[in-house]
Amino acid sequence: MALTQIDHVSEDDRMAECIDNCFEAAQACEWCADGCIEMSEEMARCIRLCRDVADLTTMHARWMARNSSYSSDLAETCADLCEECADECEQHDEEHCQVCADVLRECADSCRDMASA
Repeated sequence: MALTQIDHVSEDDRMAECIDNCFEAAQACEWCADGCIEMSEEMARCIRLCRDVADLTTMHARWMARNSSYSSDLAETCADLCEECADECEQHDEEHCQVCADVLRECADSCRDMASA
């Protein structure tokens, strides 16, 4: 377990257990959300793409913050996914989908700039 390498975690069994429980809760929530998505087949693709974008853009931001040498590679993928998700969101009349599509287009543009930098 990687947590045993982190001094302040390996010295506190409660913290290690809490970290494990938090990751388990996250997995359960993702599974639950996916099950709920199936109840609305019309929006399933939109929801799944949005969740993928949320994960990828967060990771990309973190990589940029630490000046990762792989950030430009990830930027291209991030831009592609943002554009795909924006295309999907634009197909729905809901206000949140329209706003999301606009934000995603802007993000895709800035990611493409980062990819070419």
